[in-house]
Amino acid sequence: MNDLIYASATTLARAVRAKEISSVELVTACLERIEAVNPQLNAVVQIAADAALAQARAADVALARGEVSGPLHGVPMTIKDSFDTAGVVSTWGTVGRAGCVPEKDATVVSRLKAAGAILLGKTNTPELTLSYETDNRVYGRTNNPYDANRTPGGSSGGGAAIVAAGGSPFDIGTDTGGSIRLPAHFCGLTGIKPTSGRAPRTGHAIAFGTLLDSLTQVGPLARYVEDLNLILPLIAGPDGQDPSVVPVPWRDPAEVELKHLRGTFHIDNGIMPPTPETSTTIQRAVETLAAVGVLFEEKRPPGIEETAELSPALFRGWDGGAWVRLILERVGTAVDETSLDRYLNAKTASPEEIVHLIDRWDRFRTRLLAFFQGYDLILSPANAYPALLHGEMLSKYPAFSYTMTYNLTGWPAAVVRAGTSPEGLPIGVQIVAPPWREDIVLAVAQQLETVLGGWERPPL
Repeated sequence: MNDLIYASATTLARAVRAKEISSVELVTACLERIEAVNPQLNAVVQIAADAALAQARAADVALARGEVSGPLHGVPMTIKDSFDTAGVVSTWGTVGRAGCVPEKDATVVSRLKAAGAILLGKTNTPELTLSYETDNRVYGRTNNPYDANRTPGGSSGGGAAIVAAGGSPFDIGTDTGGSIRLPAHFCGLTGIKPTSGRAPRTGHAIAFGTLLDSLTQVGPLARYVEDLNLILPLIAGPDGQDPSVVPVPWRDPAEVELKHLRGTFHIDNGIMPPTPETSTTIQRAVETLAAVGVLFEEKRPPGIEETAELSPALFRGWDGGAWVRLILERVGTAVDETSLDRYLNAKTASPEEIVHLIDRWDRFRTRLLAFFQGYDLILSPANAYPALLHGEMLSKYPAFSYTMTYNLTGWPAAVVRAGTSPEGLPIGVQIVAPPWREDIVLAVAQQLETVLGGWERPPL
């Protein structure tokens, strides 16, 4: 059973359908693992044990009748606490929602349940997801399973920590500036931010209707790349509520021929140079792909160093905190109850400055898209460092710019573990492809995982 809880969701789904293991046994094993490791991690902040076991029993009864609810029949999952979950407290990490029990699931949650998945519980997130460190005034701080003195990253840090530790096969996170890819990198997982407009955000803390509409995307975190390919198509597509989502067909990563791809890579983004071990990991990834025929040039997209100014300006440099203040007022969080002072005290730009900011963003995206016309993928670090010590994020904020670039462009990007630091911490590689080419991202990630090893068990 210990080995089984570290299996992929894909493997577990097959095992349940083949009746090699019952859903009750699997859910019980995951709940026991959460109970064992969560005191060290503080990753799972609400546990729905009774409901999960009842649903597992129902799944087993249905299977005995020959009924399969979907590709995830009887497979457990956790969900980031920034998503609404019917009947389970959903705080978004903010005090005003500390006792909030939604009546309705977020779209992606309802889709996963319809596919047969069973909710184990909710995973920790920073307040309104707005930090690279997972800490809030409702539940406190989450620790990294490879070193409790370090952060698992944010904002999907709770999900990354418990998946890496074997408490859940997968989690659903969100990514506005790297909030799926960064925790995947820090916790040795794989995770994908899909193309802007791929999956709906209905029922999420940050949804739609602002200048930042295209930045936040929904995607899975898992131990194995095959699970990203299983889960992402299940949550993708219009829901009739999120107006940004479009019905673009899903392309199968199995049909991608790596030997026909042309890629570019960069080790330094011109903002913050990475550690030597990170540089070595990127080089090894390039060599791994070149061995199967991918043609590479070492070339950095022109002007990506502008990310260092453009991304913070969009988040905190134009509305004087009005956007965050509106959300806090809606959920009932008082100014003295929030940890988002850096947003509330941000600069208010003039109309002319806002127009120039939007124009600058448009020109940035146009320039990078033109660069990408000659390539199928970009490889880069996910961060300049492996997992940081708690409290280091603000002092090393430029290190996070590697992921921010591809929120600004809206392109699909994933991270997969490909190396290890001298301290034994995971090092991930970021893989980027043109819009709607998640199939390329996942095919490349699968090859890197197969050759370089991917996720490894943490020491707890």
